[in-house]
Amino acid sequence: MQRSIYKQLLQWKDSANRKPLILLGARQVGKTYILKEFGHREFSKFIYINCHNNSFVTALFRDFNIERILYDIGQEYETEIIIGETLIFFDEIQETHNGLSVLKYFCEEKRELHIVVAGSLLGISLKEDESYPVGKIDTLRLYPMSFIEFLYANNRHKLCESVETQKWESLSTSSETLTNLLRQYYFCGGMPEAVQEWVNTKDTTAVRKIQSDIIDAYERDIAKHTKVLAQRIHLVWNSVPAQLSKENKKFIFGLLKKGARANEFEIALQWLCDAGIVYKVQQISMPKQPLKFYQSDGFKIYLLDCGLLACMSGIRPKDLLLGMDIFTEFKGAFTENFVLQQIIADTATIFPRQTFYYSKDNSQMEIDFLIESPNRTIPIEVKAGNVVHSKSLYNFINNDFAQLKLKGVRFSLLPYTDQDWMENVPLYGINGYLQDEFRE
Repeated sequence: MQRSIYKQLLQWKDSANRKPLILLGARQVGKTYILKEFGHREFSKFIYINCHNNSFVTALFRDFNIERILYDIGQEYETEIIIGETLIFFDEIQETHNGLSVLKYFCEEKRELHIVVAGSLLGISLKEDESYPVGKIDTLRLYPMSFIEFLYANNRHKLCESVETQKWESLSTSSETLTNLLRQYYFCGGMPEAVQEWVNTKDTTAVRKIQSDIIDAYERDIAKHTKVLAQRIHLVWNSVPAQLSKENKKFIFGLLKKGARANEFEIALQWLCDAGIVYKVQQISMPKQPLKFYQSDGFKIYLLDCGLLACMSGIRPKDLLLGMDIFTEFKGAFTENFVLQQIIADTATIFPRQTFYYSKDNSQMEIDFLIESPNRTIPIEVKAGNVVHSKSLYNFINNDFAQLKLKGVRFSLLPYTDQDWMENVPLYGINGYLQDEFRE
């Protein structure tokens, strides 16, 4: 499957300042697949080493003698390791002792050698006995597949071209087809195994089983903690659908259990954020750059993948795939989660910035998201369907903060329009719009 991160992998390969590369990401986002594709396509020699329950790897990293390590790898895999021609890929790096630490010595002694490793954010966050090799590695982060990657997986290459080049008139002509594909993405999400199953079979039961298995894997990782912390992480994790179903999606600790206080659950919430399976969107008091300077206490929590959100919510597949209910029900939760998922997937490797939202405590005004592109601050309003009546974005830009001369964007199912103070971008065209906005 075609993944956007491949371009960054090629840039790393050809960089004169290259260091060992760690590809991070939550479980099942496709790290192993894309690095294997990269190794087979771009190198004449590719050595794949899975560190999980591997006695060879345990002995391999008994010390940090890089010459011995490379000699042992060559012997085990009966191949010559050639600088510039060989890629060595250590998978599940968090599963072996000294797996992270040894990267420091690869950087210092064999920097010219192409070394990549992959590990789940969950697994690496659990490693307490090993220091992270700060300054000695390059890092990339892989997310669930974006909607544009979903289109490529479904062999809709012409539609992809129109999205990426923002051919709005052509997209408007194909709006019914794209809206149908958008419904499919809401159900399927961007976890590669689920996407591949959907492309191959269109079997909703099989896709939902894959999604359930991924959620079970996350919950097994959560259970590795102490009983008290694991219980608190589970309470936060399981509350995400309910938190998003509220009209005001600000995270409320009181929904976790009666009498719950923030200081009880802050560590649990941070663990889920660090693991990459939830995204935290912080409230700001002022839309001025840098937005982080104006961060306040409120926040919203979203899931890493809208397909997993659908699975956790128990929404019937037909309610997502048929008709327009998904765009009018559930208080826009799926559409907001979808939009944030695209923002993160499309901008994190290009111009990484945190996503924020704005809300007035004494009124109903709320701006769903605010992001900083290389050139401006962008207020974003998300509308789930064709009904877009709302005064919040207009008042925010033209009245409350008119002196800042901001221009907003509204993502909805309406065709593209530019109203000077705001652009309306169809939800199925979000990826092309963001990629263009974040291209320096």
